Amino acid sequence: MGFRDEIERRRTFGIISHPDAGKTTLTEKLLLFGGAIQEAGAVKNNKIKKSATSDFMEIEKQRGISVATSVLAFIYRDKKINILDTPGHKDFAEDTFRTLTAVDSVIVVVDVAKGVEEQTEKLVEVCRMRNIPMIVFINKLDREGKDAFDLLDEVEQKLGLSVTPLSFPIGMGYDFKGIYNIYEKNINLFSGDSKKNIEDTIAFDDINSPQLEEFIGEKAANELRENLELVNGVYPPFSTEDYLKGTQQPVFFGSALNNFGVRELLDCFIDIAPSPRAKMAEERLVQADEKNLTGFVFKIHANMDPKHRDRLAFIKIVSGTFERNKPYLHVRQNKKLKFSSPNAFFAEKKEIVDISYPGDIVGLHDTGNFKIGDTLTEGELLHYKGIPNFSPEHFRYINNADPMKAKQLYKGIDQLMDEGVAQLFTLEMNNRKVIGTVGALQFEVIQYRLEHEYGAKCTYENFPVYKACWVDPQDNNSEEFKEFKRVKQKFLAMDKRKQLVFLADSQFSLQMTQQKYPNVKLHFTSEFD
Repeated sequence: MGFRDEIERRRTFGIISHPDAGKTTLTEKLLLFGGAIQEAGAVKNNKIKKSATSDFMEIEKQRGISVATSVLAFIYRDKKINILDTPGHKDFAEDTFRTLTAVDSVIVVVDVAKGVEEQTEKLVEVCRMRNIPMIVFINKLDREGKDAFDLLDEVEQKLGLSVTPLSFPIGMGYDFKGIYNIYEKNINLFSGDSKKNIEDTIAFDDINSPQLEEFIGEKAANELRENLELVNGVYPPFSTEDYLKGTQQPVFFGSALNNFGVRELLDCFIDIAPSPRAKMAEERLVQADEKNLTGFVFKIHANMDPKHRDRLAFIKIVSGTFERNKPYLHVRQNKKLKFSSPNAFFAEKKEIVDISYPGDIVGLHDTGNFKIGDTLTEGELLHYKGIPNFSPEHFRYINNADPMKAKQLYKGIDQLMDEGVAQLFTLEMNNRKVIGTVGALQFEVIQYRLEHEYGAKCTYENFPVYKACWVDPQDNNSEEFKEFKRVKQKFLAMDKRKQLVFLADSQFSLQMTQQKYPNVKLHFTSEFD
């Protein structure tokens, strides 16, 4: 198979949603349909002590939530599919934001009963900013929930999307009979038996045929005809071109837990989703079919295998091919590195691969060379943008609870910060270390991982900060900037990249600072032009 054919058969996408909308369950079922696993483990089913394939960290199994993005790959209908299952919990949103820089398209999961929730809104906004093609999957149809049209309106209004349904439910909850697949023109009947891998599908071109009553009954048949008439009248016909531009979003209905509507979603996704797309670097636009390798690190994960204390850098290949044992330029460090055992992923299972293509995610064993956002090339000085740090919302001093383990503690903090679990700020005034996180749950994860992976114990002290702002002085030598540094000295810190950060203690203090020092620009993300 030629280089271009390999690119064409790749589909790299992320699954995003609010916690508990069924994202990890959907990932499991996609793997099941792809033949990648034989049996799906219900995420919270403790009786069998099976956890979802994509939740492999110890803390994820205990809590039944995803705290880190995991990468899974499988082949379906001769397409190589790379899924990035992201954490839904808002405390781990930053990992998800970074993952969205590595995907070519996205599936958004919405709970039929709860509708569009806050976390979904934030993540979809990021996708809209980047024009990432999105498919919406409305999940849990076997439960009582909102009316299908109300949900479609909610998705349009709250998420600012322009939707067109490609399947439509026949009833809901107790009356749920199945789904009419508008895209393939067939009916999928629901038996409610989650052990059946694939439900009965009946080709059905003409919904006015009296045969419809035989399958779903008179009342449901009349309702379906009315609903489909309304769909055709209200929503625009589906256009693959508009979907790829990010201006139209197809919607599917189903129940991931019952394997229902998942195959329809997957089949349509295979047909319409983009193969690896071009990506903008600071210097130029890089096309996927260029001959030379370029790729960037979007995630670092320490101790995927606790026995080996390994650290893996996840690289999204943007162009060219990544070959085992071939030297590549690490742009930030300006040095050549080669990798003897690059990994492809199936959750925590890894396989060594000899060659990888654009769209693939490769795991590289790392001894501390990589940071999030680093670029690898065959010699060209390129810098991929768009992996910022966001302003944390929770701040605490971190203290060493065991003086004998200071070295382990600092190594652990250093590695976890490189992973992007949280952010580390060192106060200018007294060099005390402050951890900033997006959500409070991350402090628990850090404490747990420091103890179990590095043998170090830490304690926290509250540190009242409203927002961390990255400082862009415009002119380092101006009197205004010097005064700002003198007056605000006890609120200034350095981040890991040695960028100056202002830790505002209240909204009022932040507004006053912005008014008093108009030429000192304050940014809520660490990446600014």
